[in-house]
Amino acid sequence: MKSNWFKYVFIIFIIIILTFSIYKIKEQESEELQEENNNPINNEIQIKEIKLAIAQLDTINPILSNNKNVQEITKLIYDPLVTLTADYKAEPCLATEWAKQADNSYLIKLRENVKWSDGQRFTAQDVMFTIDRLKYNPTIYSSNVQAVTSVEITDDYTIKINLDHEVPFFEYNLTFPILSKDYYEGEDFVTTSKNVNPTGTGKYKITQVESSAITLEKNTNWWNKEQDLKIEKITINLYSSIAELYNSFKSGGIDLISTTNQNLQDYIGTIGYSSKEIKGREHTFLALNMQNTFLARQEIRKAISYSIDKENIVSNVLGGKYYTSSFPLDYGNWLAATQDASAGYNTEQAKQILAENGWNYRNGFWQKTENYKTQKLALNILVKANDVSKVQVAENIKNQLTSQGIVVNVIQAQEADYTNRINSRNYDIALCSITLSPSPNMETFFGAGNLANYSNEEVTNILNEVKNTNDENILKEKYQRLSEIYKTDAPYISLFSNKYIVAYNSELVGDITPNWFYQYYGIQNWYK
Repeated sequence: MKSNWFKYVFIIFIIIILTFSIYKIKEQESEELQEENNNPINNEIQIKEIKLAIAQLDTINPILSNNKNVQEITKLIYDPLVTLTADYKAEPCLATEWAKQADNSYLIKLRENVKWSDGQRFTAQDVMFTIDRLKYNPTIYSSNVQAVTSVEITDDYTIKINLDHEVPFFEYNLTFPILSKDYYEGEDFVTTSKNVNPTGTGKYKITQVESSAITLEKNTNWWNKEQDLKIEKITINLYSSIAELYNSFKSGGIDLISTTNQNLQDYIGTIGYSSKEIKGREHTFLALNMQNTFLARQEIRKAISYSIDKENIVSNVLGGKYYTSSFPLDYGNWLAATQDASAGYNTEQAKQILAENGWNYRNGFWQKTENYKTQKLALNILVKANDVSKVQVAENIKNQLTSQGIVVNVIQAQEADYTNRINSRNYDIALCSITLSPSPNMETFFGAGNLANYSNEEVTNILNEVKNTNDENILKEKYQRLSEIYKTDAPYISLFSNKYIVAYNSELVGDITPNWFYQYYGIQNWYK
């Protein structure tokens, strides 16, 4: 009996132990499931595919295409020698380093052990081949190599690029996609059928081409093994028109689109997507010609600058669809500090600076007597006649300055006449727009023959210093000074920049931080 009692006690003990163990296991499984549900990055049901789009495809070859959708998407397929960070700083890509050997020559070291998506080696021959194609085929990248006279190959991974003149920050010109020489060997580059499915060195490769879509998948030969791409497949839907593309995005058939169209909501509504607005590269400004007797005086240039309300222009003329601007690089460039673009508007300060310099306000306008001669402050603004919005901007500025006692006449010139006047510097004030380069080079505004006929010894010295240094602290210091001079000396008055909109499916998750150079920063961490 006694032995049976111990036997029963032992069995009960074992049952208790087993029950407790099962409970703990279930509890742990429940906790792990809860943690998985709370952490979607580790959730196995996340979708690893996104859908992009191209409207009116011409060719998927990025250096032949004139289609902006193609230029954006093919940056996922082709790598450049040099790329840009989210704040527009030059960063190595297929080139690991570069050195300015002389004013007109650069030595470039290439990344070794890079393969094309078809398994062939990437070498200096590919770079020479691409530059030749850019020079002899009209393409949006042709201007990047316009100054290149020759490319010398030292070895498979070292090249020397020679220029016909000095190009400050030339490394920023090396942001064009590199194509494979071996792939195109013996083919007519423009007409070859190989342009349908070319090989690249980028994150993704083309795996299927159909009439309605192009499929990209992760490039297993991609050189950057440190980045684990969560998006495994990208479907590029092809549409015959932008309107068709917008309709597809609206219905959820596309995950991300980009545009400078400020009426985007009229086409896609406001529901089901998120969007980000960024400053574009179209910069509009006034050039104040210092060959003009009045504009040669700093107090008049500053008075004009103080008298212009940029917010008024953007709101009342441009419908709030542009960003006000104070400096050409204030679109997010790492060399331009964040500034209040409208901080310079101060009509009382404008009056004060004129009065302090001997100008008198009489009968609604400013005048000054010198050498027994009285002159009324009157100026012309040159604007392109066929650009309706710019004409309206010029009229707005005229009204603002006239209300301040500065007489202004708007000259509407036809395109050929406008161009001739700009080239010959035949204007008092010119309303200009420029498509900014990725380069921070400011010689367009401050260099020889600039639009304002502006000359300043300190500025000249700064331009020489910045083009010959890679020291980031020095560059920041010098560009801060350039920005100060730009506003205090006022040879130019920055007005506004266009907006660039990236709209994306609300279900697309990740750090989506586009700029006008690249839309897919952080794509390795995106998912749906």
